[in-house]
Amino acid sequence: MITFDFPAVLAEWPLLAKGVGVTIVLTAISAVVGVGLGTACAWARWQGAAWLRTIVGVYVELIRNTPFIVQLFFIFFGLPSLGVKLSPEFASVLAMVINLGAYSAEIVRAGIANTPKGQIEAAQSLALSTAQVFTRVVLPPALKRVWPALVSQIIIVMLGSAVCGQISTEELSYAANLIQSRNFRAFEAFIIATLIYLALSMLLRKLLNWIGPRFIFGA
Repeated sequence: MITFDFPAVLAEWPLLAKGVGVTIVLTAISAVVGVGLGTACAWARWQGAAWLRTIVGVYVELIRNTPFIVQLFFIFFGLPSLGVKLSPEFASVLAMVINLGAYSAEIVRAGIANTPKGQIEAAQSLALSTAQVFTRVVLPPALKRVWPALVSQIIIVMLGSAVCGQISTEELSYAANLIQSRNFRAFEAFIIATLIYLALSMLLRKLLNWIGPRFIFGA
């Protein structure tokens, strides 16, 4: 008869708590920097010089068409051969930022592309600079249009952080794997980790949907 022992896993709550904390920190940093990078790339593909649009286009296509784990392994295991050695945590953040930046670039660009031309011309007629037109007239409504997609992508990147345990980043999946290696309760450990990821995803979606209208693009 199969018996389950969830208390044996929950007894290791300090490890789980640390894993949750690391996952939250990785997600917070990558969300802020990654969306910022994506917005800059979207602007470059909208108003940048031809050479800059080409560079950004190559970056976006390269990242969007390769697996995240390959990107992570290249940064952590590949760069040291070039003399660049990073800690597991920094490599994880860098990989998540680069990944989110590429996806959010296309999401934000889609919002910018739907900006009415007359709205831009009206702003230019008021003698606003190119930067002012972008940051005050184009970007806020563009972000409002694509915010649900952007929120979903941030959550995908958070869930993708689970593979960062493969390079010894002590996030949630790393904690679950460590616990099951100690007590051999793999089913219970990963069920609990799954439920925690589910709760984090739901809370993050609610938080971002609250933050967006109040601090990013207005109601």
